[in-house]
Amino acid sequence: MSQELEQETAKKKIQTVIFDLDGTLLNTIEDLTDSVNAVCTQYGYPVYPVETIKSYVGNGIRKLIERAIPQGAENPQYEGVYESFCAYYQKHCRVKTRPYDGILTMLDTLKAQGIAVGIVSNKNHNAVVELRDTFFKDVIPAAIGQSDTTRKKPAPDTVYEAMKQLGAQKETTVYIGDSEVDKQTADNAGLPCILVSWGFRERTALEKLGAWGIADTPQQILEKIV
Repeated sequence: MSQELEQETAKKKIQTVIFDLDGTLLNTIEDLTDSVNAVCTQYGYPVYPVETIKSYVGNGIRKLIERAIPQGAENPQYEGVYESFCAYYQKHCRVKTRPYDGILTMLDTLKAQGIAVGIVSNKNHNAVVELRDTFFKDVIPAAIGQSDTTRKKPAPDTVYEAMKQLGAQKETTVYIGDSEVDKQTADNAGLPCILVSWGFRERTALEKLGAWGIADTPQQILEKIV
């Protein structure tokens, strides 16, 4: 983040927060791992531990499947595996997934302060909306996932769409995520970025990215922006 942008952000009251979903608001890694492994088993491919899948996520479902199967996108079964994963995950995305500790309290506080909140994700749009409706329906009005008409992160398209739905101004908006993809997304959208250390990347890796701040708890997000 440039010094100029940091100074401008510090001067203005944040009115909108755009959150990444997986690894930021929700711990989705077990359901993602179980879904990858179910489909890999179906096709006779190796299965993976949670820590490996953690390193595979962040760039969308197609990239996740590419990383998980032999030959990646060149595999003649790639499209079939991808479609099978999407169908399986849509039915099993809420089995073990839960908000991280402190997230619901943080979101309630943001709402009480009049701060608008949106979600953007490289997850399939239908799954994003379903998870929003399950866990955050009363506090997050805008939820944008990957679709055929929207470029996935780190392109800023989903961020801009969420901001449009919320009536947000760039000068009073902050982006919050848990990975290098999120930092790149914030940069491409021209937004300051807070990274959270409880997600799918190690804190030491986040420290190298030059974010506006790193939060170790949801309370620290509130201390930074409210």
